[in-house]
Amino acid sequence: MGAPFQLGLTGGIGSGKSTVAALLAQAGAAIMDADAIARQLTTPNGLAMPAIAREFGMEFVTAQGALDRNRMRALAFSDPGAKLRLEAIIHPLVAEEAARQGHAAQAAGHPCLVFDVPLLVESARWRQKVDHVLVVDCLAETQIARVMARNGLTRSAVEAIIAAQSSRLRRLQAADSVIFNDGLTLQGLSAEVAMLAPRFKLSFDLAH
Repeated sequence: MGAPFQLGLTGGIGSGKSTVAALLAQAGAAIMDADAIARQLTTPNGLAMPAIAREFGMEFVTAQGALDRNRMRALAFSDPGAKLRLEAIIHPLVAEEAARQGHAAQAAGHPCLVFDVPLLVESARWRQKVDHVLVVDCLAETQIARVMARNGLTRSAVEAIIAAQSSRLRRLQAADSVIFNDGLTLQGLSAEVAMLAPRFKLSFDLAH
């Protein structure tokens, strides 16, 4: 069968990246979700917690042994260096766990490994690991409307999140393929995935 196709999937918040990942999984891909792995690493007794406690102090650890996300978010907002120190702990562990999951998926016979990474464009490490970068794109106004409706956040809060992410232009410049997910129904988005699927060693059945 040969080596599986290694696909990097990214997109800004509210772009529909998670929906595209779910459609690729329906087509037989294995999904390595970097955000989910990062959350797992910072749950009670997660692998990243001892290093976080050493680096930042026990006040950033909840009584249950998890990362105090609100306190860390406030620190990162006031001190950009703190964000980099946290990422230096978490990112290598995420890459390690994603690689472990990828090897398991390859052993299980998945034809395509999808590395769903919000910061893929910013990270030289991820770009070198994948065969192809798929960007899910939409207009900034669409992102804002979707995230406000989904998460109940204010416009300014969503704009701040978007501003902290890689720019839309930078993502598009790094893309090998783009799905423009603006004004598409789920059926339309499925059709876009179905068109690209053969390139990724996948077969997507629109009838399901």
